[in-house]
Amino acid sequence: MTYLAIIGGSGFTRMPDLKVTRREVVRTPFGEPSAPLTYGLFDGQEVAFLPRHGAGHRLPPHRINYRANIWALKTIGARHVVGMAAVGGISMGPQIICVPDQIIDYTYGREHTFFDGEDAAVTHIDVTEPYCAKLRDRLLNAGRTAGLDPVDGGTYGVTQGPRLETAAEIRRFENDGCDLVGMTAMPEAALAREAGLCYATCAVVVNWAAGKSPGPITMEEIEHNLAEGMQKARGILQHIQSEA
Repeated sequence: MTYLAIIGGSGFTRMPDLKVTRREVVRTPFGEPSAPLTYGLFDGQEVAFLPRHGAGHRLPPHRINYRANIWALKTIGARHVVGMAAVGGISMGPQIICVPDQIIDYTYGREHTFFDGEDAAVTHIDVTEPYCAKLRDRLLNAGRTAGLDPVDGGTYGVTQGPRLETAAEIRRFENDGCDLVGMTAMPEAALAREAGLCYATCAVVVNWAAGKSPGPITMEEIEHNLAEGMQKARGILQHIQSEA
């Protein structure tokens, strides 16, 4: 079975519309994934779902076992993987949905490759275009079909977390060309490329990044925009999964 796999992020830790058929704990050479995989029917199609931050949103971004997550999805036969992400907006505001096409990685200390020289030869993969173009197109088309207007392209700056960024950091990221800031696209995207998976991010802007709005960032603001934005994202997924 070839599954469309969905990696849920903040605000997307479960899929209430998923008609669950079974759950599976997948063992990998890199340890256990964030949670057991949940299989089910989503609008009549088979989907595998994995909450990136684990059950109860307990794993901070720098403690996620990205290698185990991606390896598990490859093991079950997934070919297309959509990574849901709640992000801060640098060039675009709250509740906008963006399908980014580029990444700048500011993280450190994460296990970021399968080819670490211990059990496999060092391999240098090409990430000129870090996202799968075909899956990006499908996300964009699904958004338009759902009556939304997702932003086509943008650069996702990936920070270590779990803290939010300073205003000076955001100014630096903006100068670097970043449109969004989040904490999980790397090493997830690079590992998916190493594993031969077609991977793309569906990013929901839940707040203006630090210094881009007059006041401080509040959890009330984030939670409100998260709920509204992720509901829109579910509409996109309802239109993309039939092509998986």
